[in-house]
Amino acid sequence: MAQYELLLPKMGESVAEATIIKWTKQPGDHIGLDDTILEIATDKVDSEVPSPVEGKLVKHLFAADDVVQVGAVIAIIEVEGAGEVQVKAPEPEIIVEIKEESAVETSIPGIGQLPTETKNLELTNVDFKSSDRFYSPLVRNIAKEEGIAIEELDSIKGSGADGRLTKEDLLQHIQAKKGGSPSRISDTLVQAKVEIAPSQEKVSSPAPVAASVSGSDEIIEMDRMRKLISDHMVMSKQTSPHVTSFVEADVTNLVLWRNKVKKTFEQRENEKITFTPIFVEAVARAIKDFPMVNVSVNGTQIIKKKDINIGMAAALPSGNLIVPVIKNADQLNLVGLTKAVNDLANRARNSKLKPDETQNGTFTLTNVGSFGNVMGTPIINQPQVAILAVGAIKKKPAVLETEHGDVIAIRHMMFLSLSYDHRVVDGALGGSFVRRVADYLENWDINREIS
Repeated sequence: MAQYELLLPKMGESVAEATIIKWTKQPGDHIGLDDTILEIATDKVDSEVPSPVEGKLVKHLFAADDVVQVGAVIAIIEVEGAGEVQVKAPEPEIIVEIKEESAVETSIPGIGQLPTETKNLELTNVDFKSSDRFYSPLVRNIAKEEGIAIEELDSIKGSGADGRLTKEDLLQHIQAKKGGSPSRISDTLVQAKVEIAPSQEKVSSPAPVAASVSGSDEIIEMDRMRKLISDHMVMSKQTSPHVTSFVEADVTNLVLWRNKVKKTFEQRENEKITFTPIFVEAVARAIKDFPMVNVSVNGTQIIKKKDINIGMAAALPSGNLIVPVIKNADQLNLVGLTKAVNDLANRARNSKLKPDETQNGTFTLTNVGSFGNVMGTPIINQPQVAILAVGAIKKKPAVLETEHGDVIAIRHMMFLSLSYDHRVVDGALGGSFVRRVADYLENWDINREIS
């Protein structure tokens, strides 16, 4: 009998490691081709790892809750045949790099807040090749940000598997070294392409207030995803000074157009058209008009994004939230956007998203109207600098200006609310942007052809 070394597969360009949630097969179990062997988690996406061979599971090399590097051997499977250990070809090495964004001349509100020179985005140089010890991309990025030399890093005792240095080990070392709280860096923000948005000042976390619990109260432990969301939201509020601007839009023509074409659209495209792809299209067009909303912050540097990747917040049956991303949304027509929105939403609800499909968003849209809310003040999805909430569409009396004078009519109205990072987006830019989105929705062509 030969033995097959099962490797943790590559799950996307920006995914370097994953956490084992649970093993669905135990040593001694027979495994069929494509049977699920274990479940893993990357950020907020859970995935199943199928077996590429048929045989008997011999050994687990990692336990539940262990963090494993992509390409690492995670299990041994005994297969038919004789010979040496069979090894699946390793995945190519994932290289962490930062590309310099070229400066673009423009004349939009808020341009005066930009630096006059473009600076190279360089992190502190740490030579990891000189060490035989493995460090995850997250630990490497924290070490670079804090300017920790490789010699000092090697001297820190790790609490992970085989003495591996974890994020908590490094942050505790930094806190002890500085005698204060280290800068907050979230796992969900440090990706293979570095997009870190640390605050310029170190923020000390206040001591938690003890909750009063009575005998009739139920204590519910947060699940893994809720813990990630909790950390991400707190970090966002500590990182960015939030400001929210509101606009009310008359979307009567848009509603009438959708009511007119939805049956034809479904028959022709085999897809239901919702308002979400229409909102995404309006946001993408407005970003082209105001590109300084499509940025992120790295210390005192503003990173202007070339791609327009719009995340759409989706509620899961568990009550948690996930944000799949429509890549290059500005390059899709309305049919393409509808298919992308429906596909991502369906797979999000069924936990079938790929890790890459929640990464590299540059702007987020959340539809609070789907819950009957008329408006909201959403929290920015770091390292982005803005998030738009669209409220419920309601019939309301409104004043219309006509050639014969003002009249009161029943119109379909909705609120748009934009939360933005006041470090880099001023009120003029934020207010102009959300107004432009509303303009695109209000001026919808009721005779528009489906395309």
